[in-house]
Amino acid sequence: MKYSLSLAACATVSAAAATTSLLAQMADTHIRRGVEKTYDYTQAVLYLGMEAALALKQNETIADWYQAQVDGVVLDDGTIADWDYSFYSLDEYRMGMSYLYWYNRTGDEKYKSAAEVVREQLNRHPRTPSGGFWHRDPTYPDQMWLDGIFMADSFYSKWTSLYDADNATAWDDIVLQYDNIEAHCRNATSGLLAHGYDESKVAVWADPETGASPHVWDRAVGWYFVSLLETLQVFPQSHDGYARLLEYFTTLAAAVKKSQDTSGGWWLIMDEPYPGMEGNYIESSATAMFTTGMLQGIRLGFIAEDEYLAPAQKAYALMTEKYVVEKTDGTLDWEGTVSVGSLKGNATYEYYVSVPLATNDFKGVGPFMLASYEMESWAST
Repeated sequence: MKYSLSLAACATVSAAAATTSLLAQMADTHIRRGVEKTYDYTQAVLYLGMEAALALKQNETIADWYQAQVDGVVLDDGTIADWDYSFYSLDEYRMGMSYLYWYNRTGDEKYKSAAEVVREQLNRHPRTPSGGFWHRDPTYPDQMWLDGIFMADSFYSKWTSLYDADNATAWDDIVLQYDNIEAHCRNATSGLLAHGYDESKVAVWADPETGASPHVWDRAVGWYFVSLLETLQVFPQSHDGYARLLEYFTTLAAAVKKSQDTSGGWWLIMDEPYPGMEGNYIESSATAMFTTGMLQGIRLGFIAEDEYLAPAQKAYALMTEKYVVEKTDGTLDWEGTVSVGSLKGNATYEYYVSVPLATNDFKGVGPFMLASYEMESWAST
């Protein structure tokens, strides 16, 4: 489904955004500034934005830079530099998507071998009694977080679609991860999801009945929103789990739209009565993720343009006006992204709002690039 998107038609989008490719400018910014070569998920999120820039601009400078970044991690024999085979953290698995990208782009077996390292690590990863992947071992036993779905299950789905598509057990296992999250974290009233849950219910923050954490943290919901779209694009429609995944996405899209602030953005802590409360604020990374999710959802035909395009345009306008800052050298700063959110402590409101903001945090930059891809690609048609 095409949506009739024009940057110029959205009156609140800045003139700079209407005439300049912020996607290309943001890609150039980080190439010029340099990015550490690691397999950290924050880099993987930036690389997702770089893939969007490559798809739209076909710029070989971006391609060469991105491949060199990945080659700083993937060794010639297909192993991953400094990979710890005994450390089980879902955050480390997100980079597997970059390995698959480069294998499918070049056919170089070293990238597929690196992705296979991640896939095999997932086979050994500790699980909750119901079969969900622990967020990290041994730090978060029996805990599943929305973050982890984005980190591991998008990759698990992509790998299975490419190399193990007839494995019904794998597809069952993938949808189980989402089912577990939905069963424990979805709020039936708001339609939003808590940050995570502890299946053993021993964490200080765990709800005694559901095991869920007490608050809806915006970026966790954003991770989950984006992952649902990534998985839906490769999940077999003949599998009965596909309909559930699609419902998870569409109902979450409705909840996200309903919770949008009049400014166009979304609050760091989204559950009532916290929006607007002292200390809470409109946060940029989740605003970018929700914008991306709505625009992709429209393009893929999952949600209706007449319901979701205007909210997405409003959010994008806010981001270009408030969070994108052009420097004198032509580079761009990205503002307003909370540096971290964790269930390591007591998961109180006071904890979440005390975490500092970071400038140029890739967890916000990458999603903004994805949102810019959607806006710019459809504006040019």
